[in-house]
Amino acid sequence: MRQALASVRMKLDPLVCACRMARQTAHLMVGLQDYDAYAAHVRATHPDVEPMDRATFYRQATDRRYGGGPGSAFRCC
Repeated sequence: MRQALASVRMKLDPLVCACRMARQTAHLMVGLQDYDAYAAHVRATHPDVEPMDRATFYRQATDRRYGGGPGSAFRCC
């Protein structure tokens, strides 16, 4: 049974990988930032800094994109 599951998992790994890459590409095309990539980058290049939590990261990404935040005017592009 375990061998059969391992065989199925090995066959599905390329499909799962392709789906993840397609999802990441679609998110980048519409401007959604990738928190996992951000967190991996911060941990690898700035070991003394704790990465932002997911909610803070997305809030800052949204504010950067749409000009949000206190005292700022809405901007589209």
